[in-house]
Amino acid sequence: MEKLQILEFPDKRLRRVSEAITVFDQKLKRLSTNMLLTMYEERGVGLAAPQVNQPIRLIVMDISEERDQPMVFVNPVVSSYAGRVESNEGCLSVPDIKTDIKRHETIKLDAQDIEGNAISLEADGLFSICIQHEIDHLDGKLFIDYISDIKLQRLRKKIAKQNKAERIEKQKSTRLI
Repeated sequence: MEKLQILEFPDKRLRRVSEAITVFDQKLKRLSTNMLLTMYEERGVGLAAPQVNQPIRLIVMDISEERDQPMVFVNPVVSSYAGRVESNEGCLSVPDIKTDIKRHETIKLDAQDIEGNAISLEADGLFSICIQHEIDHLDGKLFIDYISDIKLQRLRKKIAKQNKAERIEKQKSTRLI
């Protein structure tokens, strides 16, 4: 198993629309296993393939308290939805930023498992929110796309400030070596 590098905003590769998966092989299984490992090590609840520079329609998640119920969805599609709910979201590709987003309260998910078998299920609560968040990644969207321009400008400044502080810290530590 191998931990994968997570792309971070504003990396343009996060904006690509992902391709449908047609081949269900060991390579796909290995990728999903590595994505789960990465998600667990980064303390996320979901991860989409585009976040690890794989523009394919694959998402993994685990919303369980014990972190022992991994789920893998291939070619996921929300086929119906109802209600609205506000959720406070963050993202491994937009670290240290959390904001409120409006999502569908309940959804019906159609997808395939890692073997290519059809899956259809109803989801609500955190499960529904996580699925919608990860499918957005497959479509080249980030959760920050749902917020107002003013709030986005503030978040961009905060991210730039954090990145600058990290660069300065890195330069200081490099000089000490």
